[in-house]
Amino acid sequence: MASDPSAGNRPPLKVLLCAPRGFCAGVDRAVQIVELALERFGAPVYVRHEIVHNKFVVESLKSKGAVFVEELDEIPDGDHDRPVVFSAHGVPKSVPEDARARNMFYLDATCPLVSKVHKEAEIHFRRGREIVLIGHAGHPEVIGTMGQLPEGAVRLVETAEDARRFEPAGDRPLAWITQTTLSVDDTAQIVEVLTARFPDIVAPHKDDICYATTNRQEAVKAVAPDVEALIVVGAPNSSNSQRLREVAERAGCPVALLVQRAADIPWDTLPPLTRLGITAGASAPEVLVEEIIAAFAERYEVTVDSVRTAEETISFNLPRALREAAE
Repeated sequence: MASDPSAGNRPPLKVLLCAPRGFCAGVDRAVQIVELALERFGAPVYVRHEIVHNKFVVESLKSKGAVFVEELDEIPDGDHDRPVVFSAHGVPKSVPEDARARNMFYLDATCPLVSKVHKEAEIHFRRGREIVLIGHAGHPEVIGTMGQLPEGAVRLVETAEDARRFEPAGDRPLAWITQTTLSVDDTAQIVEVLTARFPDIVAPHKDDICYATTNRQEAVKAVAPDVEALIVVGAPNSSNSQRLREVAERAGCPVALLVQRAADIPWDTLPPLTRLGITAGASAPEVLVEEIIAAFAERYEVTVDSVRTAEETISFNLPRALREAAE
């Protein structure tokens, strides 16, 4: 059980803070798009789906005038001239087509690294290849990627077992692409199965799993064996956050937890701690990491060390319609 804050002297706790962690360039760009749209055009600004998978971020944008919807037909007819932003996960081609048919003004916040996967899929399709998408069924990014092409053009594989059972639909050459937020190790296993079965399958020119997903997983691998518990700050519907928790477990961490914020920490079930790891998924803001550290500081004498495994300097341009507001 975690230390009782009412007990006299607080026990020491070394916090190993994973770096990189938290917001990636794609998430930062998406949030900026909503904020700058509100600044330039005023409220309401509609957002199709959660702009990123983080409740704190979504609620913060709601308080500024963003209105979140799941489908465009939820936007009132009288507001079709208001901006609508597509989330960082990407959308099927049918969504912007629908927006244009309704004369809507839309801003596409799709992460450029997701757009790269969309373009890859289109190139493979034009070259007559059957496309295998490695990803998680039902995730918005997977729905968006599969929705770039006619139904049946992209086949979804979720696990190595799926890859072993996969049978091509015809005699077309094969190519594989991936969701950008997968476990690097799990994906490597799936690719190994596919390439063993289909030696001529075409791989991406550059890894589809994004730099931020890879970097955050590598940082967790560096910290997880040296701590008694590791907390991932992130949302339960965040793919990259869930993968960080799984990576920590596989790297030997006895307790790996995914929490949205400090109020979710299960104090009664935590073991006594002397070393704690903390990271954050790519859609979790740093303020929530600070909140978690502060909560532990109420119960422990906390010292914090950063464990950095990579430097990140990538940034993405904003849509032209918003660049003036950013200057």
